[in-house]
Amino acid sequence: MRHAAPALDAAFAGRAMNKENRAMKLVILDGYALNPGDLNWAPLQALADCVIYDRTSEAEIVTRASDAEIILTNKAPLRASTLAQLPALKYVGVLASGYDVIDTEAATLRNISVTNVPEYSTRSVAQMVFALLLELTNHTDAHAEAVRKGEWSRCLDWCFRKAPVIELAGKTMGIVGYGRIGRQVAQIAHAMGMRVIATSGRTPAAIPAGVERRPLDGMLAEADVVSLHCPLTPATRGMIDASRIALMKSSAFLINTARGALIVEPDLAEALNSGRLAGAALDVLSAEPPAQSNPLLTAKNCLITPHIAWATFEARARLIQAAAENLAAWLGGRPQNVVNAVGVNAGSSIGTAQSSAS
Repeated sequence: MRHAAPALDAAFAGRAMNKENRAMKLVILDGYALNPGDLNWAPLQALADCVIYDRTSEAEIVTRASDAEIILTNKAPLRASTLAQLPALKYVGVLASGYDVIDTEAATLRNISVTNVPEYSTRSVAQMVFALLLELTNHTDAHAEAVRKGEWSRCLDWCFRKAPVIELAGKTMGIVGYGRIGRQVAQIAHAMGMRVIATSGRTPAAIPAGVERRPLDGMLAEADVVSLHCPLTPATRGMIDASRIALMKSSAFLINTARGALIVEPDLAEALNSGRLAGAALDVLSAEPPAQSNPLLTAKNCLITPHIAWATFEARARLIQAAAENLAAWLGGRPQNVVNAVGVNAGSSIGTAQSSAS
């Protein structure tokens, strides 16, 4: 799918130039997950001298981007020590909603603008929440596999069940973080007949009628399903630990499409293995890819997918286009979706963190 490059400000006819009248250099550190070849980088290539790497280790960043004015990254981290070795850098575009891979304080001190893409994957991630939840309640894969193995053909009855099948209507969905994705999840939950409760750092007015606001601990105790949609911050890291899991119903399910480090993984594995919690479905883990020793990989009733909630074709196409629009706006002097306020003026927009996206 080709995308027309966004128009630059009139001051930037064609590619953006630096003070030496040379096209600005743009380095994409880890482009493969976003575009393994089924999309087009043209919107970004139209704006700068673009070098694209499939993957870049942290040790390779300085060498590869030493003279770059612009860096785009999804998961390659830009820590303070790395930024200090990139004197030409003026702009970092995060190819995701969550931007915890960037030391934004260090970027601000160096007058480097940091942007994110807050809305590209909202529907895709919400769709994944229910794909995971329905697998926990209906065990579709286990039943389909049993049929493939001939169990239905050998069955004495006209149907059989490998595990209990659970109806969601009438159950309570608890949403942690009522941002864009949280709101979309609430809409789908309502459509399925679920009651919705939520905890959020937003003002009470941001929680609409039909969604009941709860403190986190009260919500955990009340919900049949808990779905995490908050950003990873020092305050939220490890927020779902043994003490919080102990508040949940033993019949409850935990869904995480946000950030893996929101959960203390050994505590969750212990709760699943002991039957303290009925099941979990996770699209994210604290380290990706995970070590084989991660206890959740072998925990009972734990579904894990490889961080794909964000990665529908449609969402990835929107992400490339939106990243180009962010860069074009910055080049034109009207930055948008800036998360550290560098270069923001009265007519510019401030970006927001949305942790559940890539």
